[in-house]
Amino acid sequence: MGGDYAPGEIVSGVMEALQAWPSISALYLVGQEEAIRESLKGRTLPDNLIIVNATEIVGMDEAPAAAIRRKKDSSISRAVELVKKGDADAVFSAGNTGAAVAATTVKLRTLEGVIRPAIATIIPTQYKPFILIDAGATIDCPADLLFQFGVMGSVYSKEILGVPAPRVGLLSIGEEQAKGNEATKKAFQLLENSSLNFIGNVESRDIFAGKTDVVVCDGFVGNIVLKTSESVARVLGRWIKEELTSNPLRMLGAMLCRGGLRTIKERGDPAVYGGAPLLGINGACIIGHGSSSALAVRNAIRVSLEWIKHDINHIIIDELALSKGKKHDGC
Repeated sequence: MGGDYAPGEIVSGVMEALQAWPSISALYLVGQEEAIRESLKGRTLPDNLIIVNATEIVGMDEAPAAAIRRKKDSSISRAVELVKKGDADAVFSAGNTGAAVAATTVKLRTLEGVIRPAIATIIPTQYKPFILIDAGATIDCPADLLFQFGVMGSVYSKEILGVPAPRVGLLSIGEEQAKGNEATKKAFQLLENSSLNFIGNVESRDIFAGKTDVVVCDGFVGNIVLKTSESVARVLGRWIKEELTSNPLRMLGAMLCRGGLRTIKERGDPAVYGGAPLLGINGACIIGHGSSSALAVRNAIRVSLEWIKHDINHIIIDELALSKGKKHDGC
């Protein structure tokens, strides 16, 4: 029930996913049953599509933790409970991000050795996408938490994006080791003494230059970076459209390069990546953009299947233990 276009686009994306991956044993649509069935009207329902009624909805403007405590029958709570009971392996939500983080953290708990979960957002660049972690799950982060984000982001980059030895960079105000606040300075030492392919500090001007595969920061900074990037992309898109339609000659030129413009738009479309994994929880959770389309939902389900296939959680646990050992030896 979450997102700007729910439940219609959610339902459409689910139906596309079931056509693409018919081997899915069960896919649950959790929310107000009447609204869901209205969106399904006229469709042939496969046997592996199951509707779970949930009477309440957590609004985008509600305080996450309080809403989860108060609204026991919300769609996000019921969906997470399916994972907790073992009926489902993963949960996707395009609704209140804080509510998704709160529900999964409280009901599923974190993985062994993980202090707090982190949102790993995949961001496209001119060369290849990189992972920004954390993008908003944990606002205040001590050094050991930033270190864990580096480990989790590296695992996801290697297993899902196929990067053999992900380059991990720590977002700071300068490349020098002495630059940054106390948390980033201490995190630098932990990352440097770990088994990760740590390349040092990176500045915000460098993160789109293809220099790193994983950018580590706290959720406060990461969320600002993410939303600023999205805003800049929208503004550039409007500028291009405005200038290319300002007179007939430019409109003709725009028609000639229409294919290239379409490709540029597709390369920067977040729907291609489906959503952002919430790493560090004892389960699988994909958090979608509030404006998630059917394509985004379909791809979020694809990412969930890849997460389960690659057994990401067990790899994170193993890598944390290994990196902790390396860190200890280095100290």
